[in-house]
Amino acid sequence: MKLICIGRNYTEHIKELENERPTDPVVFLKPDTAILLKKQPFFIPDFSNDVHHEVEILVKINKVGKHISEKFAHKYYNEIGLGIDFTARDLQAQLKEKGLPWEKAKAFDGAAVIGNWLPKTEFNDINNLNFSLKKNDQLVQNGNTSHMLWKIDALIEYVSKYFTLKIGDIIFTGTPAGVGRVEPNDQLTGYIENQQMFSITVK
Repeated sequence: MKLICIGRNYTEHIKELENERPTDPVVFLKPDTAILLKKQPFFIPDFSNDVHHEVEILVKINKVGKHISEKFAHKYYNEIGLGIDFTARDLQAQLKEKGLPWEKAKAFDGAAVIGNWLPKTEFNDINNLNFSLKKNDQLVQNGNTSHMLWKIDALIEYVSKYFTLKIGDIIFTGTPAGVGRVEPNDQLTGYIENQQMFSITVK
């Protein structure tokens, strides 16, 4: 399985990082080795002094598809989840400055938190979902899927032009504003609406 990640999908996050608004979704991949194992802490890697949390709505693909039309995309997933795309911001800045790929800053071991999954039928409208991240019980990120530049089904159409989607693939749909640095002993807890989806410790 693969993790397909979308960058710059929320306007306020684009502004906070002073990035250019994209004309197409920004796509990058993480390998399965980036997944943080269940009940394990996140260890800040020794090659970064500035790792940021980025909370994101996740979608799990449930059947194989290629060149999927947006109007049929809803048939390719049954579950919605929440996760964190950890980013070594200092390393990413160095790589971007040189015009190099981001993978070392985004796809390192443990850089993808995948929380619990919920049936999409639990929600009235997946394009109007509230989600949030608390750091040490303080709200740091608060988003709603209605603010996505590209909604879930549009992302599936776009991504499937380039990559065959397979059962178990996970799409990270982008992060809202409020990303920030994590420190040892931080506790990160994520929510969809009022349901807790994960809680991890930083080491």
